[in-house]
Amino acid sequence: MIKIGFTGDFCPWLRVESEFKSDNWKPLFEEVKPFFDANDLNVLDLECPLTTSGSGISKTGPHIKAHPETAAILNHLNCELVATANNHFKDYGWKGMLETYEALNKHKISWFGSGANLEEASKTFYWEKDGNTVAFINITENEWTTTHDNATPGCHPIDLATVFNQIREAKKQADFVVVIAHGGHEHYELPSPRMKKWYRFFVDAGAAAVVAHHTHIISGYEVYNEAPIFYSLGNFCFDWDGLRNKPWNEGMMVRLVFEKNKPITFEMYFVAQNNDNVGLSLLKGEAKNEMLEHLYHLNAIIEDDRKLEAEFKKYAETWKAVMNTWIQPYKGKIMSSLYKRGLLPPIITKRKKLLYTNLIQCEAHRDILLHSINPNR
Repeated sequence: MIKIGFTGDFCPWLRVESEFKSDNWKPLFEEVKPFFDANDLNVLDLECPLTTSGSGISKTGPHIKAHPETAAILNHLNCELVATANNHFKDYGWKGMLETYEALNKHKISWFGSGANLEEASKTFYWEKDGNTVAFINITENEWTTTHDNATPGCHPIDLATVFNQIREAKKQADFVVVIAHGGHEHYELPSPRMKKWYRFFVDAGAAAVVAHHTHIISGYEVYNEAPIFYSLGNFCFDWDGLRNKPWNEGMMVRLVFEKNKPITFEMYFVAQNNDNVGLSLLKGEAKNEMLEHLYHLNAIIEDDRKLEAEFKKYAETWKAVMNTWIQPYKGKIMSSLYKRGLLPPIITKRKKLLYTNLIQCEAHRDILLHSINPNR
């Protein structure tokens, strides 16, 4: 029997980094440490580079990082392996990635899901214990960090055909294949219908489990063809100003139990992290029961394709005004706000929207569109 622990996003910055620099950080993790100590292996999603670099890449969204020495926290949590395929790991470019690798090497921590090029980033990580081999494949949705060639550093992008073949190959060499995916809709507590299809597809290809994160909140899970699929573990340790005492500050720790020729079983633990007081604590009693009840509610929706589709349509509708504002060529907060309130006319006509729709929905058109408009190419 082998026990492997998984968590969601780990970014030891802001107040956590301050406590680390003050050498007062170990008590922050005292309550959750027994979970990690009870496992044969722990795999955390390292959501940020561990770097002192100040040169961020050209991208949309925030740049995040933590001090290289915070890798010591991973040692403290009995973590020997981190997943690095995510949308922030390359925030400070190749220099930031290299500094992270150096910090991890210093603390004898392995990584997978990123590298100097696509070949390195896409490598399957094999781990053995007591005659059992577990293969780990780490993928992320395509944003500014992914690499697509053998000349560009970055993270391993999701590509269905590639992942299918990778799972099949890993299955030949390992007793179990685990896919760790970084993707989904931030702050939305359900997978999209597409995600459900994709993650089930990974199981059909031979994965024994799929573990996902990125949405920053806990999502539901299911067992499909005897394989557990966790659609989002939420945040493990990710302090953020303005989001305290919210779903952002709750996460799930999952222990998968592997035995040859048996379905994987699992245990779930829930964490509250970095609210008014910095640090992590386990949800217990009524708080834990409320979380479980909510998870069962989410699971019932995930199980029913029609309900899942209906919920996603409602969610997408909440973004309609924002998306329509983004595609208009108005610049700055004032002009965009005036358009959103109906005080400025749309510049993009319905006919132009039809063209945009076809450029994006058609795979062939989208390939050329992305190549044409990406300013980093």
